[in-house]
Amino acid sequence: MTDNPIFKIALSLIPGIGSITAKSLIAFTGSAEQVFREKEGALRQIPGVGSILAKNIISSEVMSRASREVEFIQKNGLNALFYLDGDYPQRLLGCPDAPIVLYVKGNPILNCPKAISIVGTRHATEYGRKIVEQFISILAERGYRILIVSGLAYGIDIQSHKSALRNGLPTVAVLGHGLETVYPSQHTAIAREMTENNGGLISDFLSYSPIDRTNFLRRNRIIAGLSDATLVVESAKKGGALVTADIANSYNRDVFAFPGKVGDPYSEGCHFLIKSNRAALIETVNDLEYVMNWSATQSQPDAIQPCLFYDFNPDEKLIIDLLRGEGEMAIDMICIKTTLPMNKVSPTLLNLEFAGIVKGLPGKVFKAL
Repeated sequence: MTDNPIFKIALSLIPGIGSITAKSLIAFTGSAEQVFREKEGALRQIPGVGSILAKNIISSEVMSRASREVEFIQKNGLNALFYLDGDYPQRLLGCPDAPIVLYVKGNPILNCPKAISIVGTRHATEYGRKIVEQFISILAERGYRILIVSGLAYGIDIQSHKSALRNGLPTVAVLGHGLETVYPSQHTAIAREMTENNGGLISDFLSYSPIDRTNFLRRNRIIAGLSDATLVVESAKKGGALVTADIANSYNRDVFAFPGKVGDPYSEGCHFLIKSNRAALIETVNDLEYVMNWSATQSQPDAIQPCLFYDFNPDEKLIIDLLRGEGEMAIDMICIKTTLPMNKVSPTLLNLEFAGIVKGLPGKVFKAL
């Protein structure tokens, strides 16, 4: 799509028009820009629009707000992914209420071969934190190229992000506010580390949106939609984790819940999900592999055959030529030798690793295969 991004963002701001109607408008008119150029009579003929929404489109004053958002994105080095863009998360496309625009900080590989969401209580116990650490550690040991998704909240969320970083796995946080800030602010350093290690921050909220409780419930649909499966680790009878699990079920995604102690208030939610057949009981990575039909042996880096007909872009060719000539090299030295910035080198290396063309070694060292 070659639409001016202002029109894409503006379409998402029109009162009364959600993502489903917005997609219908684009399907009938051909582009976000054309939606704003259509006459009111033609808009009324589009299924699901009607006279009220048609008037909202014609009389809407959203262009100035959309223009300010584009300026904010450009100034802060962010990305705005439109749902028709190739980089838009393909898993989200299968969700009818997926946002038409996603705002992204960092360079996460949102279409990673495998992705799981890990969610749970903000009041995580040592038991819950230990489950998360051990589970992610084993996934990494088995060589899975997997994206860890959560919400950057206290408790299980932040433990998931920290464990992913410790084990060299990319992780993204879905926020319930704009990308001008991090909430809670205590997690700012972790958020920065995520963006520097093939992960990042994602939101469908405009910059400087109010931080409101309902926003965090709304963002849960993205957490569920980004992943192949949602894992719940410790949850009370009511809470955001159960909302995420219900949404994942509505998307026909797999849901898993870890059991806890009988009578423990932060195990009641997990036990409810299991008893009501809303989630499969999970204890080990083996359980995940069995249900998802995943094979660790197929995910080992050495087991992936390099692509024989890989079409290198200029940055990829520069990096692979360097590694083939010099051998093993640390990522910092790759940046120096190629004069490419880290925010280009890091995702490029990850793409080449996914394609089986380079191999990552301990200490952020890479070599050509």
